[in-house]
Amino acid sequence: MIKRLSLASRLALLFAACTAVVSLLAGVLFNHASEAHFIELDQQQLDSQLVALRSTLQGVDSPQFFAQREAQLRAELNRQPELALRVTAQGQRWFDGAPGISLPEAPGLHSLQNAGTEYRVYNAPLVAGQPGSPQLTLMLDITHHQHFLQRMQHLIWLTVGLSALATALLGAWAARSGLRPLRRMGEVAASVSAHSLTQRLPQQHMPVELAELAQAFNAMLGRLDDAFQRLSAFSADIAHELRTPLSNLLTHTQVILTQPRPLEDYREALHSNLEELQWMAQLVNDMLYLAKADHGLLMPKREALVLGDEVEALIEFFTLLAEDAHVRLVREGTAHTAGDRGMLRRALSNLLDNALRFTPAGGEVRVRMVETERGVTLAVENTGEGIPAALLPKLFDRFYRADPARREGSSEHAGLGLAITQSIVRAHGGRIYCESGADWTRFVIELPKGD
Repeated sequence: MIKRLSLASRLALLFAACTAVVSLLAGVLFNHASEAHFIELDQQQLDSQLVALRSTLQGVDSPQFFAQREAQLRAELNRQPELALRVTAQGQRWFDGAPGISLPEAPGLHSLQNAGTEYRVYNAPLVAGQPGSPQLTLMLDITHHQHFLQRMQHLIWLTVGLSALATALLGAWAARSGLRPLRRMGEVAASVSAHSLTQRLPQQHMPVELAELAQAFNAMLGRLDDAFQRLSAFSADIAHELRTPLSNLLTHTQVILTQPRPLEDYREALHSNLEELQWMAQLVNDMLYLAKADHGLLMPKREALVLGDEVEALIEFFTLLAEDAHVRLVREGTAHTAGDRGMLRRALSNLLDNALRFTPAGGEVRVRMVETERGVTLAVENTGEGIPAALLPKLFDRFYRADPARREGSSEHAGLGLAITQSIVRAHGGRIYCESGADWTRFVIELPKGD
């Protein structure tokens, strides 16, 4: 399996590649500029030599006349050892300073290589604009130019290689230094476990680009820590809730089986065990309901509801219980919304049940409904001893009991009612919160406007 490159190595190679490309591009441009400059210099030198040769051969129009000027021509060429000349007229060569070399005949400037020697060839008539004028072919040895260009090309390649190597080394060092916070994050992430969720990344010396990532990472660790703490407490609460009924079932059954008993005693024992099993089944059902809510599986139906009618039906259901407790039930206002009738009735029933259980005799439970342009507000308020402000955020936690004196062994006291109510309200896109004073408590549900 091929080992993947690290991020620092990738950055170093990327820096080296960028440097090499830029250096190579600059070298190629400089090389082309140098070649163009040398061609321009050669053109200027050939032009000046052409003027001198035309002056020397001025008026020459026959081989006999050329022979008279040949000595003067050779003297002029001897002063320019890198220059050679060929003179042709009417298909005949009057003078050939480069015998055996095939030269281009087209007018203008040309480049030629022969036997390892570089030439710049320039064709021009002896008399410009005169048909049949002898043709002058000037050959300029430019080998020294080519040697210079070759050395420059070698220098360019050497510079490109050294620059890429130096940039790769410096880039690797810079990348490792710059990515040190990422390695620190990796070390913290590797050390995170169920027993070390309290570790956090230091944000004081983080680069700006990584500060947000470190903040998000710390926030994630905080959420994981909170979720793990809740899960641990939740597991302990479940074990605590199930321990009492299981212990009751075991003890009761063992006592019944210690000796033979009348049939009526067995029947009574089975009825007692049935109550405990029903409570355990209700607890499990409530937990499954909350689990569905946690995973977004509560899909409430959307039907038009008149909340006043739903509240009135619940008040009628709780009337006998309220009369036994000497508590007055009052409904104020009405509202319309869209939601699941069964789920909303369950949420309101939990709130009314809680309010009745904690309202002293002679007290009052009041249900208020207000409909606005933004949505519907429903409040269940009861008189009685208030709830301390420090306990209000915990009321909707699972298995939480604000009153530690409440007895165990009853599903309505399991501490799941408000958690289920909150899940139902959230599934409808609303929110629920609690307010409490010295002698009153109010649970407020806010639901979005129904369609």
